[in-house]
Amino acid sequence: MSHALVVGGTRFIGRATVEELLESGYGVTVFNRGSHDNPFAADDRVDHLQGDRTASGDLGAAAALDPDIVVDCVAYKPREVRAATEAFADVDAYVYVSSGGAYGAEEVPKREGETALEGCSDEQATDDSPESYGPRKAEGDREVFAAAGRGVRAMSVRPTIVYGAHDYTGRFDYWVDRVVEHDRVLVPGDGDALWHLVAVENVARALRTVAEEGQPGAAYNVGDRRLFPLEEFVETAADAAGTEVETVTASPRELEGTAVDPDTIPYYRRYPHVLDTGRLASLGWTPVEAATAIRETVGATLERGPEPADGVPDPAEERRAIDAVTE
Repeated sequence: MSHALVVGGTRFIGRATVEELLESGYGVTVFNRGSHDNPFAADDRVDHLQGDRTASGDLGAAAALDPDIVVDCVAYKPREVRAATEAFADVDAYVYVSSGGAYGAEEVPKREGETALEGCSDEQATDDSPESYGPRKAEGDREVFAAAGRGVRAMSVRPTIVYGAHDYTGRFDYWVDRVVEHDRVLVPGDGDALWHLVAVENVARALRTVAEEGQPGAAYNVGDRRLFPLEEFVETAADAAGTEVETVTASPRELEGTAVDPDTIPYYRRYPHVLDTGRLASLGWTPVEAATAIRETVGATLERGPEPADGVPDPAEERRAIDAVTE
């Protein structure tokens, strides 16, 4: 039995990755600080090594477990990727979870090795702000490429916006709340805004596929094979929730006189963000259909109750904005 070490492993992407690896016959160890509840605490197929990845001794203890593959879900700074690729230099595959936000050029679609990545200053490399997230992930990719140049079997996976069960961001849940609790739902733009989404199961499958079949030094985009423009996504979510809503589209200019900032509404983007996933598909990656994943995520959200999303408009302000643009 192959042994997989998942750095992180108890929350969103990491949790789904552990489940995917178990289903594929791996023995799994999760390595983390133990700051969050461990959903695998009662599962004797999953070992837990508690430690801090930023402590060289703890990282060394993880490497001493001699895993076959390592999936790194929680490397947020370039120095963390560098330390991990050094510690796990002898594994069969080190897979770094990067981000579609690593791309620095607005192209449709964004392609690995063609679309320019974000630059990253020394200040950004050590910053924790959301504004530096893309640059930090891009610099992490460059650490992966450098490690591969040293002979490490290091690879990168770049998910776009992830949704699914156990998503703690509240972005998907925002829309579930709107289609369940409101008759009319505000959709910024003309309804055709396109921000590529990806089901967490598809990210987990990508991470396993890249670990097994990927090429050292390569990056692989991952996003659902079927893309939904925003209005169609809202209608799909409403259908999955068993409700009917009227979608009201409004341009940013129409919303200027209201208290609603369209850029704070989840999944709205003024310029399309689409990732080419052909390189990943060429490895044999088989994704869950987006419509199925959306339906299952809506069901999971309704079962546990929506998580609040930060920074989104107040529902009362949305209603006033809808009245303003439709009067």
